[in-house]
Amino acid sequence: MKILGIDPGTGICGFGVIEVKNQHGRATGCAKMLDSGVITTPPHTPLQERLLDIYESLHQIIKFNQPDCASIEKLFFTKNITTGISVAEARGVVLLVCQQHNLPTFEYTPNEIKKTMTGYGNADKKQMQEMVKLHLHLKATPKPDDAADALATAITHSLMNLGQFFSN
Repeated sequence: MKILGIDPGTGICGFGVIEVKNQHGRATGCAKMLDSGVITTPPHTPLQERLLDIYESLHQIIKFNQPDCASIEKLFFTKNITTGISVAEARGVVLLVCQQHNLPTFEYTPNEIKKTMTGYGNADKKQMQEMVKLHLHLKATPKPDDAADALATAITHSLMNLGQFFSN
């Protein structure tokens, strides 16, 4: 089972692909990182061009990795409503591309991701990055932060749905 995790953003959109293996008809719980990185768009570029960059890049990522589903971080509004709106627009593009590829899509709040990864809903970035590194048996923390966040989103989906993956 390949899971595409996405941390949406207009300037930087993180992505990560993990694979959860099946052993003797049962999920092993071990996840392996297959791909990760970020889609970056130039600042001061018109929003519609930035959204098109995200759209085209995500199509290529999905074509290359062939995930079975997508796990996307839900929007968390901060004090800056303008940023929240542009992130919401980027999320819309992400959801559209996933739908065009017939990917089942699952969404998790930042709090759900933190609780699943660390057991603590207010975990900081460092704690989250360390848990991503541990879950994926990596030697170093994935960089940049947005890629690590996307991997955490994918890992969260794998942990919350482990038994369902291989029941068929």
